[in-house]
Amino acid sequence: MQTSITFRRIVFLVVVALIAAYGYVALRGPQGLPALEEKRREIRKLEEENAALQRENEYRQERIKKLQDNPSAQELEIRQKLKLLRPGETSFILPDQPKHDAPAPPADTLEPK
Repeated sequence: MQTSITFRRIVFLVVVALIAAYGYVALRGPQGLPALEEKRREIRKLEEENAALQRENEYRQERIKKLQDNPSAQELEIRQKLKLLRPGETSFILPDQPKHDAPAPPADTLEPK
């Protein structure tokens, strides 16, 4: 009788050890906790992108409503987009400012001697 109790205890401990080992491997493996954390990060990122798109949609809807309600704003928008002028108006197009990132080489190094 003593041996059957000892045998049961050993079997029970082996089963518990196997379950614990399987749980450890399952949680640490590719489908375990690291994958869960990666999914959470991805969900957070997509939620932030959705919020930004929602704000952009709201802004555009407000802008459309303003343009629908205000004919002068419509005209101004059309004139800016199509670069139209009324009779007698003059438009000035200024050149872009030159970039001064790198200094120009001296003139005497450009020409061979």
